[in-house]
Amino acid sequence: MTSIGASEMVDWNLAVATAQRLTRPGPDVSREEARQIVAELRSHAQDSEAHVRAFTRMYGEGDLDADGRPTPHGTPVLIVDRPGWVKANVAGFREILKPLLGKMQARRPGGAGGAVLGTVGGKVTGVEVGMLLSFLSSRVLGQYETFAPASRDMPAGPVKPAPGTSKAGRLLLVAPNIVHVERELDVDPHDFRLWVCLHEETHRTQFSAVPWLRDHIEGEIQGFLGETDLDASAVVGRVREAVQSFTGSPSAEDEPHDDGRSLVDLVQTPTQREILGRITAVMSLLEGHADFVMDGVGPEVVPTVAEIREKFTQRRASGAGRLDQALRRLLGLDAKLRQYRDGERFVRAVVEETGMEGFNRVWTSPNTLPTKAEIAKPAEWISRVHGRGDG
Repeated sequence: MTSIGASEMVDWNLAVATAQRLTRPGPDVSREEARQIVAELRSHAQDSEAHVRAFTRMYGEGDLDADGRPTPHGTPVLIVDRPGWVKANVAGFREILKPLLGKMQARRPGGAGGAVLGTVGGKVTGVEVGMLLSFLSSRVLGQYETFAPASRDMPAGPVKPAPGTSKAGRLLLVAPNIVHVERELDVDPHDFRLWVCLHEETHRTQFSAVPWLRDHIEGEIQGFLGETDLDASAVVGRVREAVQSFTGSPSAEDEPHDDGRSLVDLVQTPTQREILGRITAVMSLLEGHADFVMDGVGPEVVPTVAEIREKFTQRRASGAGRLDQALRRLLGLDAKLRQYRDGERFVRAVVEETGMEGFNRVWTSPNTLPTKAEIAKPAEWISRVHGRGDG
């Protein structure tokens, strides 16, 4: 990995080292089994391209040759282990957080004292980031990494950017996690691996066919980060309010009085919450669309798709132990589960009413993306974009 100077606000090397030290090993597989699993995931990822494009009818510029036949995406498919996933995401974090960390560094006191403070703070933050990545590294099955950095920012290891590109996405499949879940659910391994690839391939298709989507999301994220208070007292004050809102919660038998937001949400400014609402809407669309596609394509190519979906949905709903549930709540991961559910309902309702071509008008521009309210009420999006009444 690129060396980190003492002036960095986050010690990224320490983040990787911490995560790799805490990350649990994956399921036991032989060397030959591992080779077969990697080969099958690569094959499924390649096959998923045609399935997803045919179902969604989403083709971007250059996705068809002169004879109208689909061409490969050109972005890499990377089969990684848990440490490889950590390295890739640290690279992504560094890319997306550059403007915020640069601003924070500029506000840091000068002189030797500021340098010492930066070094200590960077190490503390590095450990915290590493702990978070360790927690997530055993839970992610696949990921379309939208904000892949330029090659000079890449960590050492198996993850490399697409040649000659600085903004190319990368499709990551976390082999040990996929094997762990397929064994836990006791489902057909070949079907489950293809089913997962269909979901992740849908994300790759979304970004390759909609050229403005990446910049739009990055702009929203940068707007969100740009509103971050650099005044420590303001941040501490909002954290205190957030903690009080949680410690004042009613008993388990009572109805909760908050709106389901995580601690991450509660420490944000009003402007950030407004931006977060828009980000939540687009992420609900992307995740729900991927779930809709994987189940729509499934019956044709995944014989046991009904069994897989039933067991996987039960697994999502049940969660894990008390500590795991608390961490999910704190980090807002429960909200991500709602994004899958609410987004899939939105996509299904719009496709049923307007057909796939009618739904695909959602990708026309940022103005045709659904709002957070429209995700819950698809008829309002149909009325706004298609000019139809609710009836």
